[in-house]
Amino acid sequence: MRPPKEFVTPRLRLRTPRLEDAEAIFKNYAQDPEVVKFLTWEPHQSVEQTRAFLQVILNGSQAAVQFPYVIELRPDGPLLGMIEFRREGTMADLGCVLAKVHWGKGYMTEAVKALVDWGLSQNDIFRIWSMCDLENPASARVMEKAGMTREGILRRRMIHPNVSDEPRDVYCYSIVK
Repeated sequence: MRPPKEFVTPRLRLRTPRLEDAEAIFKNYAQDPEVVKFLTWEPHQSVEQTRAFLQVILNGSQAAVQFPYVIELRPDGPLLGMIEFRREGTMADLGCVLAKVHWGKGYMTEAVKALVDWGLSQNDIFRIWSMCDLENPASARVMEKAGMTREGILRRRMIHPNVSDEPRDVYCYSIVK
């Protein structure tokens, strides 16, 4: 399976990242403790750290298991965040991050919906799912607005190092066909 290199929505362009995106990613969100609070990684301390992070996810993309996209405002707007589609057999999961200045504008819902719609149109994908910390209602709302259903709570499932060194409870959302 090879997703498109680019998705275009009414307001956004989702495209494969490039190493040259490191500076914008670092400046716009990767170093912001509030943005990465509920992510599995800590705020980046330098653009070099962001560049190394990009290299890791680009290597995963080449292995055809994870497919990252930077999110840009159309037509030539700024880099807003990133979303990743990760294939697991007949399922896929999503992870995403958005710069704080762009929260509450529906951009992430639009990006998630684009990947969900594409994923469910594939003959061999039957389930798309994602998780969010119980204390992250904004991410829960994004998944709900994108058509996903809350399945329940996965107890002690994920470490969010910016909140705790111990695994935390998360909501699990999915959409199936």
